[in-house]
Amino acid sequence: MNKRFKLGAAVAATAAVLTSAPYVSATPEQTSSQPAITQVKTVATFDFTAGDAPENITINPDHSATLSMLGAPAGKRPELVRITPSGQRTVLAVGQRGDQITGNTRGSDGTIYYNVQSSHRSRNGVWKLPPSGTPQRMAALPADGIPNGLAIDPGEQTLYVADSLKSTVWAVPVQGGPATAWLTDPALAPDPYASLPLGANGLRFHNGAVWVSNFNKGTLLRIPVTPAGAAARIHTVTSSLTAVDDFSFLNDRSDVVFATENDPTDQVSVVYPNGTTKTALTASDGLASPTATAVSGRQLYITNAGLTKPHDAKLQRGDIKLRALFSSPLGR
Repeated sequence: MNKRFKLGAAVAATAAVLTSAPYVSATPEQTSSQPAITQVKTVATFDFTAGDAPENITINPDHSATLSMLGAPAGKRPELVRITPSGQRTVLAVGQRGDQITGNTRGSDGTIYYNVQSSHRSRNGVWKLPPSGTPQRMAALPADGIPNGLAIDPGEQTLYVADSLKSTVWAVPVQGGPATAWLTDPALAPDPYASLPLGANGLRFHNGAVWVSNFNKGTLLRIPVTPAGAAARIHTVTSSLTAVDDFSFLNDRSDVVFATENDPTDQVSVVYPNGTTKTALTASDGLASPTATAVSGRQLYITNAGLTKPHDAKLQRGDIKLRALFSSPLGR
């Protein structure tokens, strides 16, 4: 979440509970004459001025996409919408004016989980939308934070929430119960001197670990989960990104990441397990403040919030070329 909408006050970094350690030593960005993503097309366009700024994405089994729309502080209310592969739109849930819908994810039973960022204590937190049900809040979160990235563990026991202001990853029981601070660490903190202070941003649960991006620090972090469910030592996968937002993985087995780098960078970068990076898409491919990616088979979906003029908010889709993706030995 980049977010030139309301942010709330930045908070000072909290005390560390774990020490950050490098995952691997990073090397300079890779270059390749072959594009890793080709045939980029627009699936759906949105009206940014009306509050349709796509923030997050989940691909469903029927190949439709669930998108979080931020909404406008004084205008259209935020929405959770479904977009079909042909671009048709269905509104699933609507928030309150002035609030924002940020991260979303999906349970195997079709329940949609999503974050609402609100200055009202009665609304800020994690929500769920059961199949054929109505939205209800599962757990409250501090109103002076920004709940952002959201993921569910494979056993569907716990939801993890990245808080962009509180230097914290929250844990919320799927079966109900209050949110607890799973990890609070300076590695998750925003830069209080940045023009847009945002720390922990995107979040994914992958291969036994919680992965988190830090917007201000340009880092991608891997946090293994212990057998007891606690956070192990933080590993820094890379620190060479800029304004990094949300991200996704090539597949369930691979640690290759497609990370969005938001305004003003406007690009999608590949992050390899050894920490090297490779630019995959730029503004020349139509990117406009990219906020998140999602992989479906060999296709990459990209949400674009359109934060800067001409506010080209949209959902894009491109083809992943594996040979080009792994064309450099540095990326193996």
